[in-house]
Amino acid sequence: MPELYFDPHAPDPVDYSVVRLAVPVPGIMADEEEAWNRARAIEWGPDAYRTRFRACWDCEALHVRWDAVDPAPWHTMTSRDDRLWEEEVVELFLDADGSGRNYAELEISPANIVCDLRVESPWPALRSLTEWDWEGIATRVVALGDPRSGWTALARLPWEGLRSLYPDGRVALPPAPEEAWRFNVFRIKRPGGPANPEEGAIYAAWSRPSGPSFHDPAAFRSFRFLP
Repeated sequence: MPELYFDPHAPDPVDYSVVRLAVPVPGIMADEEEAWNRARAIEWGPDAYRTRFRACWDCEALHVRWDAVDPAPWHTMTSRDDRLWEEEVVELFLDADGSGRNYAELEISPANIVCDLRVESPWPALRSLTEWDWEGIATRVVALGDPRSGWTALARLPWEGLRSLYPDGRVALPPAPEEAWRFNVFRIKRPGGPANPEEGAIYAAWSRPSGPSFHDPAAFRSFRFLP
């Protein structure tokens, strides 16, 4: 089992408020900073591999962004739904009904390879299905300033893409203003590179799980959609 990174000096995470956009913003996927300047930022991880996350929403989709400090990102996998968690990746877990089961997982690699899964049950009886796809998803990865400084991952996640997780209609899509889902965000960095991916590997969670797996719904925090 991996050892999760923990900064003993970091403050406890607080619930996250998702800023609402009055209308869809074209620049949101073009990495235009003005499109993100109202979105609240949260950060975690060691300084050398710091990760920053922001999110906002509109009537059509949820928009998420990670800025990952990294002088040498790498990848070898090239196909959707490859086992990206075995390399370098940023991740989002999104639990719309707060049950801790049947939630969405999204992973994006530095090469803009995507793995999206439906997590039927969390650790220690972890079961996830790559057969599920977030329909309509769009992602983009760009260099963070100087390419040696790191990378930015952006994703547009249509609300309708979650319909297959909640076919009984118990989850409103799009969510109602002030509604709160549950979530957590993560980063895996492997300084050892492709030759030694486990050497010095950093498994960094924003809200720290209590055990050896990211899949701990008790660590998920509120993800509240502002009006």
